[in-house]
Amino acid sequence: MRITKYTHACVRVEHEGRVLVIDPGEWSEPAALDGADAVLVTHEHSDHVDVLRLAGLGVPVHAPAGADIPRLESVRVAAGTEFTAAGFRVRAVGGRHALIHAGRPDCVNLGYVIDDALYHPGDALHVPAQPVDTLMVPLQASWLKTTEVIDFVNAVAPRRAFGVHDGQCNEFGLDSVNGWLAEQTDHGYRYLRPGESL
Repeated sequence: MRITKYTHACVRVEHEGRVLVIDPGEWSEPAALDGADAVLVTHEHSDHVDVLRLAGLGVPVHAPAGADIPRLESVRVAAGTEFTAAGFRVRAVGGRHALIHAGRPDCVNLGYVIDDALYHPGDALHVPAQPVDTLMVPLQASWLKTTEVIDFVNAVAPRRAFGVHDGQCNEFGLDSVNGWLAEQTDHGYRYLRPGESL
């Protein structure tokens, strides 16, 4: 199984000519979907699902039942469901997005265990019931603390782990983080670009 990480939460899985892509969001490269046979979407947030790209792709897109993803036809799955996507065995686990902040409504979120070997949790730290060899680990988010990441990896206890959900550590995430700070604080927050002075 070949695993390729793309920007943010997007992961491409290949085996014997089959291609499965997980969470190709608006921040990920279009090339992640080249030759894709199927797509898994963990939840409805745009950093995990690029509706415009997926709507014209012409391959099955599996997404959580109850996800609000307008204009995208998808095969709806629920936690506990087992199915095949691009020839890979997939088990959907979890159920809800991690709490974001101040009681903001969460959404449905599914993690996917692929061929009992690879686990991508989306935006949650759900520990699957079965052991996994490879864990894709969310590194940074408005809903996440580093100590929780460490505890999550130790609880899953994979053989190997790789970071995903790191888009807010670069220029793409600055707009998101700055927007949250400006909206959620009453202290005149603004972002100063390198070289800009007050």
